[in-house]
Amino acid sequence: MPATIATTYISIYKLIPNYLIAKRYFLFGLYSIYTFIISIFGICLSMFFALAYLSDFKFEKMNTVGRSAVFIMACIYIVVLIVSAFKLLKLNLNQSKQNAELEAKILETQLKLKEQELNYLKMQIHPHFLFNTLNTMYGFALKKAEQTPEMILKLSNLLDYLLYQVDKPFVSLTEEINHIEDYISLEQMRFHDTLNVSFHKHIHSENIEIAPMLFLPFIENSFKHGAIKNGVLTIDILIETKNEYINFNIKNSSSKRANYYEGIGLENIKKRLELLYPNRYELSIAKNEDLFEVFLKLNLKHAETHG
Repeated sequence: MPATIATTYISIYKLIPNYLIAKRYFLFGLYSIYTFIISIFGICLSMFFALAYLSDFKFEKMNTVGRSAVFIMACIYIVVLIVSAFKLLKLNLNQSKQNAELEAKILETQLKLKEQELNYLKMQIHPHFLFNTLNTMYGFALKKAEQTPEMILKLSNLLDYLLYQVDKPFVSLTEEINHIEDYISLEQMRFHDTLNVSFHKHIHSENIEIAPMLFLPFIENSFKHGAIKNGVLTIDILIETKNEYINFNIKNSSSKRANYYEGIGLENIKKRLELLYPNRYELSIAKNEDLFEVFLKLNLKHAETHG
């Protein structure tokens, strides 16, 4: 029994955790051999004193050690192997549990970082968007125009959308389109007869959801950098859905000097698309002397499940 306890203790508390689990295989093999040799010596010594005790230390009456010694050693090492196997299984289960907890913490951290980055990008978009709208309203207020109350109402709807709805992960496509129309109305009041906007919508379902403020930055960019040709700024907008895809296309009259890549608008929207629709979007931007065009195609297959 002392030899069994000692061998088992060394195996489960020293050899396995300190060398086998630590992948120090050479030392594990070396110390296992040492342990095996010492344990054999201990077993033989124990059997010798046991036989001596049973014969009252009269060595001439002692029984000889035969097959029983081999059987005893086999039993001892079977016990050691079984206990070591259970110890190894327990260590593996604990390691698997720790790995699962670590993966969960890493995933949670990544989700928090993703959420913080999205909030940061939204915060960058909002001031720019509001500044242009408030600047337009200021001009109307100075002129004491009759359209000012209507403009305030549309702006209040946009502010409600920006302050409350935009924090949602997804909003209905219909709601996004309604606020796009409010924004276009505000810009039409500002441009008067120098603006020609066409907005075409082909939506096959009212249940489609998208990330908020996804299209507005492109539209705002067209108004900000679009060029007036022959006395008119021309903007064509198309939003259509087909099966599990949504297509957004916007074109506006342009000039050589217009720089659509200034500021943070387009870069932000690219980052948001990468975070919200990874590997599920196509974005192409084209510019020539007379036209600037953006085409965005979204795969809504996964997004609609958030509804």
